[in-house]
Amino acid sequence: TLNAISTLILDRDTDTANQTVTRLSAFLRHVAQTSDSPLGLVIEGGEGCVVRTAGGKEYLDLLAGIGVAALGHGNPRVLAAIREQAERHLHVMVYGELVQEAQVRLASRLAGLLPPSLDNVYFTNSGTEGNVMALAGARVFAQRKGRTAATKVMVFHGGYHGGVLYFVSGGSPVNMPYEYIVAPYNDIEGTRALLARHGEELFAVLLEPMQGSHGCLPGDVAFLKMVREETRARGITMIFDEVMTSRLSPGGLQQKLGVIPDMTTLGKYIGGGMSFGAFGVRRDIMELFDPTKPDALPHAGTFNNNVATMTAGGIVLSEVFTADRAEAHTERGNEFRANVAALLARHKAPVSVSGFGSMMSLHGLRNAPTTPTEALQRDNDLNNLLFLGLLERGIYIAARGMMNVGLAHTDEQLATALDRLDDLLDEIDDLVA
Repeated sequence: TLNAISTLILDRDTDTANQTVTRLSAFLRHVAQTSDSPLGLVIEGGEGCVVRTAGGKEYLDLLAGIGVAALGHGNPRVLAAIREQAERHLHVMVYGELVQEAQVRLASRLAGLLPPSLDNVYFTNSGTEGNVMALAGARVFAQRKGRTAATKVMVFHGGYHGGVLYFVSGGSPVNMPYEYIVAPYNDIEGTRALLARHGEELFAVLLEPMQGSHGCLPGDVAFLKMVREETRARGITMIFDEVMTSRLSPGGLQQKLGVIPDMTTLGKYIGGGMSFGAFGVRRDIMELFDPTKPDALPHAGTFNNNVATMTAGGIVLSEVFTADRAEAHTERGNEFRANVAALLARHKAPVSVSGFGSMMSLHGLRNAPTTPTEALQRDNDLNNLLFLGLLERGIYIAARGMMNVGLAHTDEQLATALDRLDDLLDEIDDLVA
């Protein structure tokens, strides 16, 4: 495996190649693997939207860390703020005894962006943690409201809410040990029927307003509004996972769509590249965690509210990814996706693109999917050709086809990405002729 990888990607300089093979050997031996086909690219640096390997090869990063690096690599303002904070202090007690300016600044900024009903923010270390804690709070909230039969949570086929809340392929053995009702995403009548059948048993409905990991499938507005109406009528907590989508509007995709949940989980880009998670919640639900009350839920995390992330997040939302810039960036993403769609339409290869704003995904399908079931029909061999063919041409996207337009991408770089995709599709057209 190492020899095959090194032959494919390494610099011809023997010393560099040998060093990289040594690193790859240690990576495969000592790091728990999360991919069945690791590329073996050893990344040594990144600037803006370009990453550089140990061998000196540069790639246009069109994945942006699945949104974590949406600002670009090494944003100077964010880095400067972290350095300034580090010179003052890093870790201190964060359980609530001490007030940290950076924490208050970020919480206040988020509360100002989220709907007024979600003006109380709980910080975690990742989007996964945010979803785990949101579900824990929703379950206890239902129990204390007298809904003692409400022990299940509704999720959706194709949903991804972290490594322990994984429903892309229907479920995972390591999922949190709840009882799940798995509903069909974007299916109004199918989901309504399940809500009617299981309403008394459900303490929460957890969903993304656009499914990210399953192919950037936008939620149909009528579908999302139906879920909102049914959950409100039945006293079920509705949780929007906006870990990926919150950057698509100043107040998240929910603001753009006009569908406001009871809880919103956040993550990715807000940390400016640092580990970050949070959820915003209605105050009556957040009171469950109020330590001044005798029956408060215990909650603490050593690195929740860590000052480096809080500092980065405050700069991200107040100076770098401002409300005006968020709106403009979403329109820029829509324009790029339209250009991709127009390019695909000129080729014979059955490839389509789905998404909204700066989030999008390529599919080995003639028509862009709108449901997880349709997305599963894609030609995986064709998707692999797209991924490896673009990589060979210096463009890095997700193996599954996901692309994220970042703030640092220039018009010229996006045009280059289109040209490289066009060139690749010329070759693929010959294969499918």
